[in-house]
Amino acid sequence: MPKRLYARSLIIIIAPMVLLQSVIAFVFMERHWQTVTQRLSTAVVRDIAGIIDLMDTYPQDPGYENLIRISRERLALNISILPADPLPAPGPKPFFSILDSILGEEITRQINRPFWIDTIGDSDLVEIRIQLEDKVMRVFARRSQAYASNTLIFLVWMAGSALVLLAIAILFLRNQIKPIQQLATAADSFGKGRAPPPDFKPRGAEEVRRAGAAFIVMRERIERQIEQRTTMLSGVSHDLRTILTRFKLQLALVGNKVDTDAMEQDIADMQSMLEGYLAFARSEAEEETGTFNLERFFAKLKEEGALLERGFESSIRGEPEIQVRPNAFSRLISNLVSNSFRYATNVSVTADHREGWLTITIDDDGPGIPKEMRDEVFKPFFRLDEARNQDAGGTGLGLAIALDIARSHGGDISLDESPKGGLRAVVRIPA
Repeated sequence: MPKRLYARSLIIIIAPMVLLQSVIAFVFMERHWQTVTQRLSTAVVRDIAGIIDLMDTYPQDPGYENLIRISRERLALNISILPADPLPAPGPKPFFSILDSILGEEITRQINRPFWIDTIGDSDLVEIRIQLEDKVMRVFARRSQAYASNTLIFLVWMAGSALVLLAIAILFLRNQIKPIQQLATAADSFGKGRAPPPDFKPRGAEEVRRAGAAFIVMRERIERQIEQRTTMLSGVSHDLRTILTRFKLQLALVGNKVDTDAMEQDIADMQSMLEGYLAFARSEAEEETGTFNLERFFAKLKEEGALLERGFESSIRGEPEIQVRPNAFSRLISNLVSNSFRYATNVSVTADHREGWLTITIDDDGPGIPKEMRDEVFKPFFRLDEARNQDAGGTGLGLAIALDIARSHGGDISLDESPKGGLRAVVRIPA
């Protein structure tokens, strides 16, 4: 069975129609067509039998002129009397023709003499030859006299009307399915972090309109919640920054009277954590979708690696330009690559953009992450201190932010062992 609603709906419409037409055609063939042909053939053979009885019962003129005239004018049969030659050999029978069998059965039942039939020599006439005692009677009858010739017209009308009704049904069905497809497209775009189509609004049947209206309300609630969260954290961050500024000012006024290095380091750490909290809460959700060039971005990463004295290699398969939220996506890849730069010596990045998906694979030769901890590192504020340098700094939000951005684009991030001996991070998003 097809998986798409449009195809399934077409089958729901087409299957009963085809079944109904098949039943009607079968009943027509079995009852009407065969019965009418039987009656017509019986009437033609009855007329021929009557002519033979007249020939055998009453004397006829030498040329049978009167009998031929009566047959032509009254019975619409063109007869002729031939010498007593052997009948022709039986000709090939049509693959599908009930006329031969029915006409032959009637001649055997009513006349019971040797005969020969040709139903395919002329499309409009049927030739019948009957062996008499000292002669052969040849009869030409119109095919319509012995055969229900309106069958083809009936079948053509039946199939033609079915096709016309089916075309109308498909047209209306497409209009009914279109609002559902638009709703699916809008939901998919919103799930990938993109703006829904500007012309989207609930259309179609009442149930589809209700679903579309529910989606719009849900989208507005989510956007409002994100906006409220960002606004709240921005306010908290602003207030805390004010307090931290006062701390710095007070430390500056203290001068060299006491050792303030530790306090200044704590303030710097708090400042870094606040920036991380705000970035994690914001996740660049308010950014619009735009074009992002992977080649230029990888070139910047290579320059950054050179400054840090790290080896960096990159390759791209497929189109280098993708449609994402540029700043957020840049932050996503930068967080992962910066992690590799921090703990590894050589890093390689491979981008595969084909068949509607973008897969970015980042490999390094660092210490890696134990298998049992690979899900934990994506949790906010989680720091893998055993494998990483505690003095390197950080808030434990880098991977959490990266995963949040990937999922807001409709994708995901997975971690595995790298062929280089370190960690492999795979980012896969629809693009």
